[in-house]
Amino acid sequence: MNTLDFDKKPEDTRVVVAMSGGVDSSVVAGLLKQEGYDVLGITLQLYDHGAAVHRAGSCCAGQDIDDARRVCETLGIPHYVLDYEARFRETVINPFAESYVAGETPIPCVACNQTVKFADLLATAKELGADALATGHYIRSRANPSADNPHRRALYRPVDAERDQSYFLFATTQEQIDYLRFPLGGMSKAETRRLAEEMGLVVAQKADSQDICFVPQGKYTDIITKLKPESALGGDIVHLDGRVLGQHEGILHYTIGQRRGIGIATGEPLYVIYLDARGKRVIVGPKEALETRRVYLRDVNWLGDETLEATVEAGFDCFAKVRSTRPPAPARLGRDAGGIYVDLEVGEAGVAPGQACVLYSAPGEDARVFGGGFIERSQRSAVSEAALSALLSSAPQAVAAKA
Repeated sequence: MNTLDFDKKPEDTRVVVAMSGGVDSSVVAGLLKQEGYDVLGITLQLYDHGAAVHRAGSCCAGQDIDDARRVCETLGIPHYVLDYEARFRETVINPFAESYVAGETPIPCVACNQTVKFADLLATAKELGADALATGHYIRSRANPSADNPHRRALYRPVDAERDQSYFLFATTQEQIDYLRFPLGGMSKAETRRLAEEMGLVVAQKADSQDICFVPQGKYTDIITKLKPESALGGDIVHLDGRVLGQHEGILHYTIGQRRGIGIATGEPLYVIYLDARGKRVIVGPKEALETRRVYLRDVNWLGDETLEATVEAGFDCFAKVRSTRPPAPARLGRDAGGIYVDLEVGEAGVAPGQACVLYSAPGEDARVFGGGFIERSQRSAVSEAALSALLSSAPQAVAAKA
């Protein structure tokens, strides 16, 4: 077996590398080239980069495409740029805006991996005769053969916990995992930069991408307002107990769990508890009203060895992350009349619809990724749920009265 788990020589193994123009994917291409693989670099042009060119902290912009080209020249490998702007707008940008208008907190990077990168680009790699598509994500995959699939693989958290990207890859399907390779999962970011220096790559000290790539100034509200002007309509700021405390200029300016910048002054600290898109209301309340112990999931992608149906019926103890920056915490996966849910042993504050809940076998670096789903709704204490339910039931009447 070669280092990518194929039973043939590296020179007989073609690998397409998804090259963003950053240091991580560049080092992946360099490592595979050094090992003798037949490497092709592909960069996706995902949006009209205009104002984003030369902006530190953005990815896939004009400068990034040029950087990827220069890296490929240094390594002596072919480089192609594919125009996926229309596809990216259709599958990532538009749903992102629609989700925010609906009062959710979407994760566009997950949608991008689901559609453009691990579906469309993966299909292109296969058309080019590649044995695998390699990326610069910090996550690991290993052989996990089953009776019906000898090439089956499983995902695991990386060595570098600070760079762990498994939260953004939970929706990767089993078929995609079997084809993908992640060469950086066993090393730290510092090692990656050192290798880039040794390879003489121009991106060795390039800043990491931080912002949503298609938001030029890091202001997602500008993008959403442009695509969905109705999202800027104002409404009431309402306390969980029913009091109208003030007015807002659009729910897209708020996130669940927010405390500062709400726009009201009271004698008590208040947090955004819920975004009522239908009633155009920002619902606020005390911190304890934020604590969530159960989340219900939609669009669950299950990567365990048993079927999802069998797993949820029996109940499944695992570890869950509802934020990318938190370590996995004890949880239990199950199902009731309300759907598939995850009970969190330790309550989480600020859980919002649209976020991901990702499931693991353990809390440490070697934990297996069991998949996860998008949070459809969260369940708070009985008192908070009752108050919120009473407020939401009044929304249609309030909207009708204003109409």
